[in-house]
Amino acid sequence: MPAREVQSAHRSERFRGSPIIEPKSLLERFDLEKLFGRNAPLHVDLGCGDGSFLCALAQRMSEKNFLGIERLVGRVRTVARRAAKIDNVRLLRMEISYAVRYLLPPASVETFYLLFPDPWPKRRHWQRRIASESFLRAIDQALVSGGTLYIATDRVDYFTKIKEIARANPDFATVDFADSDLPHTKFERKFRIEGVPIHRLELRKASPVR
Repeated sequence: MPAREVQSAHRSERFRGSPIIEPKSLLERFDLEKLFGRNAPLHVDLGCGDGSFLCALAQRMSEKNFLGIERLVGRVRTVARRAAKIDNVRLLRMEISYAVRYLLPPASVETFYLLFPDPWPKRRHWQRRIASESFLRAIDQALVSGGTLYIATDRVDYFTKIKEIARANPDFATVDFADSDLPHTKFERKFRIEGVPIHRLELRKASPVR
């Protein structure tokens, strides 16, 4: 069998299995080409929920690789069922902050999506919110030059704090945008029906000055 046909057969066999990644080590960064079976720009959904956003975007942008990270096992299984026939999706059950800091290679991600993260609305719980100075530094490390982090939340207090953190980081340029042509998450569909305002922010990693 020609080499190209062998490679294609192996790829098809791989995609008949589960899209869920089971890391052999939590101390080694991913080999993304091996995980996806190809080299392509990587997009990462941070907290992929029921997977409706992740799978819709992956189908729309088949030339990109998509990784969904989610902590809850039930949600991961739901997304795995949705993504079973979508070749360019992989799933990781893990704490988001750990995966970004320690498993994604430096300068490997074209776009991150942080859409409606847990707002931890009580003030005494605000320290549990994922958006922090250290988290943005980890995002910065994982992004390619010119890469993007999209953020959306229904909580204006959280949004204000995220903008404050982002503007204190010289590695990011902040861009407000009122809406987008991205697929809607389960939460966004709910908020739109209820008429809840949605606050959005785009952070672009600044290219280094040469």
